[in-house]
Parts: sequence; C-alpha cells; structure tokens
Amino acid sequence: MVPLKEIRRISEYEWEIPQSYRPDMRGAVHIFATRRLLEEISGDKSLEQAVNSTTLPGLVGNVLVMPDMHQGYGFPIGGVAATRYPEGVISPGAIGYDINCGVRLLATQIEHKAVQDWLGDLALALNQHCPSGVGESGAIRMSEAELEKVCVEGAHWTQKKGYATEMDVRRTEETGRVEGADPSHVSKRAKDRGRPQLGTLGAGNHFIEVDVVEQVFDAQAAQAMGLQEGNLAVQIHCGSRGFGHQICTDFVHEFQSVVKRYQIKLPDRELVCAPLDSPEGQSYLAAMRCAANYAFANRQVLAHNARQAFEQVLAGKVKNWRLFQVYDLAHNIGKIEQHMVDGELITVCVHRKGATRAFGPGAPGVPAEYSKIGQPVLVPGSMGTASWVLAGTQESMERTFGSSCHGAGRVMSRSQAKKMVRGENLRKELVQRGIHIQAGSLAGLAEEAPQAYKDVDDVVKTVAGAGIANKVARLKPVIVVKG
Repeated sequence: MVPLKEIRRISEYEWEIPQSYRPDMRGAVHIFATRRLLEEISGDKSLEQAVNSTTLPGLVGNVLVMPDMHQGYGFPIGGVAATRYPEGVISPGAIGYDINCGVRLLATQIEHKAVQDWLGDLALALNQHCPSGVGESGAIRMSEAELEKVCVEGAHWTQKKGYATEMDVRRTEETGRVEGADPSHVSKRAKDRGRPQLGTLGAGNHFIEVDVVEQVFDAQAAQAMGLQEGNLAVQIHCGSRGFGHQICTDFVHEFQSVVKRYQIKLPDRELVCAPLDSPEGQSYLAAMRCAANYAFANRQVLAHNARQAFEQVLAGKVKNWRLFQVYDLAHNIGKIEQHMVDGELITVCVHRKGATRAFGPGAPGVPAEYSKIGQPVLVPGSMGTASWVLAGTQESMERTFGSSCHGAGRVMSRSQAKKMVRGENLRKELVQRGIHIQAGSLAGLAEEAPQAYKDVDDVVKTVAGAGIANKVARLKPVIVVKG
C-alpha cells in the first residue's frame, strides 16, 4: 500500500507519487482524483500497481491513473503508460485480458416520451437479438479462414457482409481496423474460442443499454454527435470475448520466461513484458491487434442486431426508428502513437487499461465531423446510474497521451457485491425507477449493483476539472440488457 502521506497534491484534481518514492521507479505516478476518490482507492493495491508500472523498461514520462482506477492484474485498471517505440517493452497485463473491451454509442431521433409504452417490448427484443452470457454463441458461423479475415479486417469485414454502414466504420477508432494484425501469431485454442462468439455480449459488466439524453452541456458538440435532450441513445459495452482472453492468457504465460531471457527485472510477475522490437514482442502485438479487430467487429454486429430489434418493435410506430453511429472506442488496448514529450515528437506504445483515447480537436485520426470539438469519449456509469459523453481536449494530448477515464470504476469486488446485494431486490428497485431489466441471472445482476461502483458524476467532474475531457451530455438508462 502507498501511504497517502507520500502522495503530493498538485491541484484539486491531480496528485503525484514522486519518482523518489522508490529507487526502481523510472518516472512518477500522476493520479487524477479528488481527495475523496483518492481515499477510496487507497484501500486496494492499485496505487502500488501504478508504482510498479513505472519500472517498465523504456517508460516515457509518467504513469497516469484516472479517477475510476481500481486494482487489476499487475497494472491498475484506469492506468495509462507509454513506452518508447521500438526500444521499450509491451506488457499484456497493462492492456488487459479483455483486449479492446470498449463502448459504442448510437444516437436516435426517437423521443423517449413517444415510445414509453413499447420499452418493455424493446428490452425483450434486444435481449433476443443480442446473445449474452458466459460462453454464449452467436448466430454467425465462421470457418477458421473467415475468422482470420475478421482478425485482419475488423469492422471493414462487417461492412462487406452488410452489418455496417460507411458512417459506422468511419466513426470507429482506427476505422475499426488496427493495422499489423497477423492471425498466424494466434493459438488454435484462441481461434476455437473466437469462432462461435462473434456478435455476442458476454457477461460480467458488459451490457446493452438504452438511455435518454437527460442534459446537454455543450450544444455544438452534442449537435455534431446527433445527441438531443429527450431522445433515446444506445450504448454497447463488450470486447473480444474468449478470443482476446485466450490471447492474453497465452502471452502472459509465455512472457514468464521471456523476461528472464531478456534479463528484465520487475517487482511483480503479473507485469511480465517483452521488448517491442523482439520477436516475442512483435508476436504479441500482432495477436493483440487481431483481438482488437475482432472486438470492433463484435460491437458492430451487435449494433446491427440492435437495429433489427428497434425495427421489429418501433417500425411503423415512430417516424424514424433508426440508430446512427456516434463513436466506438477501445479502453483496453496498446497503440503505437506519436506524442509530444518535453518538446519532442516521439513514437510510443501507449498502454491503456480501463482508459480511453481522448484525442483533442484537430488530432490525427479524429473523424472530420469531430475535428473542431475533439474525439467523443464514452463513459458508462454503473447499472442504473448515469452515463456521460465527453470530448477530448488539447490538454489531454499534452498531459495524458490523449487519454481519459472509461467508466465509474469498482469499489467493491464481484464476490463482495453478491454478499451485500440481493439480485431480486435490486431488480425490483430498478424497475420501480422505470428501468426495464433483462438479465441472465440474479447473481450476475448483484455483481453489477450501483453500490459496487464509484459515483460516475464524481469521476467525470474530476476529468473535466483537470481539463482532460469536456462534458457534452449526461445520459440516464431506461433499458439494461446484461448477461
């Protein structure tokens, strides 16, 4: 544990564990949090994990920690670390097991008040069209050769198959296709797990949610995104399913011997890594990109299925039932990017684990329609609470490698939540608040209870106060579909 007395306050929303805290640190840890949020996270090992992460060879600048941070595997969830490319290292634990877990937001022109009588039917239809649950299979059947095309083409594969529009692909991070994916570096076990799961939601904290745009804070940005107060929007939160999990598992196991081969000393074996310019590092990069592209395709197929559900229930009842892509972005990924560091433009591998890209106005890769406002940043809250749409800033580019928070962040483990919350009681409470729930199990519902998470409004207040993201709109849920 890192004692709070060792943490230096920089501002109301930023704190530092100085590099002098431990002799093996290669940089400081910068924490974006209020005093209260900092006290909440001081009880787990996340700050210690952030300090350990500063020992990664080739670290550039500081390790950054967002206000939704909590303990992860080796590297804190909510953490950002950049290593010099190609001389630095890449660490699977600093990217996460659910590679390219991320969020997609779709906007509508449907007024909430016009469709309240059909929300129950819509919840059922979404649950039917979007398979969820542990190990659940989807309707798409793929050969290994077809899976490999998904690995390389990502969302572009879905466009060819009729699951995506040109706008869908254009308004996806990296247009839904990370270059450099190579399926030859993916194990047969991972491919076997991935083939039947495309177009499925999974379980845990993954969900499909129908929200109402409750309040707009930036009219220009909201208009560019197609968000209007009182209208419905749809969030899809999931990742690369068993495919990405197996890839991470394979390389974490392999890298246990790789660190010895390259004489890399680490304070935590969960941080195992490989030099980016080594055969092993390049192999992981190629496989990780396959999982990233798979996840982009997975969320796109789910978006297609959600559109079918909306058509089934609302076609003929409202003038325009269609869902329009706002943005899709990853929050567990490693990306090769260029950033200004101490006045020098350098190439780095940015590890984002439970943190999203938040590129500012005019940054490379931001769709033209968002160039003036910055990239959309999607921050789902806990089940039954608010979610936020933000926009990246120039300050995020200068201070956080263009990164921001990804959600509310847990304060309670899943096992703790199940002990403290009864799923049936939670379901009743949410229904009384006007939220239609479709859940695979009551135990799974209890795991994701709102009290298991931080207050997402506090998290967003912090990143907005620190200047690394701007508020655009606040959403509130009316339908939640979970595995």
